[in-house]
Amino acid sequence: MELVLSTRFHPVFGLHRISGLPHLLRALGGANEPSAPPQLDPSFRRIMVYLFIGSRGGQNRVRIVETLRVAPLNPNQLSEKLNLDYKTIQHHLKMLEDNGVIVPSEKGTYGAIFFLTPYFEKYFESVKSMWAKFGQS
Repeated sequence: MELVLSTRFHPVFGLHRISGLPHLLRALGGANEPSAPPQLDPSFRRIMVYLFIGSRGGQNRVRIVETLRVAPLNPNQLSEKLNLDYKTIQHHLKMLEDNGVIVPSEKGTYGAIFFLTPYFEKYFESVKSMWAKFGQS
């Protein structure tokens, strides 16, 4: 059995991820991944605090993320659904995209649909509990 371990660097969060590690642990007879909710990386946590709690507009960004979690939408659809100005939605989407929370279906295309990134979705419950702690949801 050949196992390849590789590390990947995330340009926004600076996190290193080792792929193949869970398979290595299972192959060596180690424990499976923990069943407890994943802990937030400190740098990711700081970004989330800044985006959703520590800056103006955090409440609108929370609403956008919760809406996109239900269904991917384009900026116009978000504007109508959340009853916010289109330019306001564009501003918040840019901030969320620049910080690795969302990703567009086609970058720079009018009407592109926005999705949550897999990384953010993985830690969504932890971030949501952070929102509740600080009264943002």
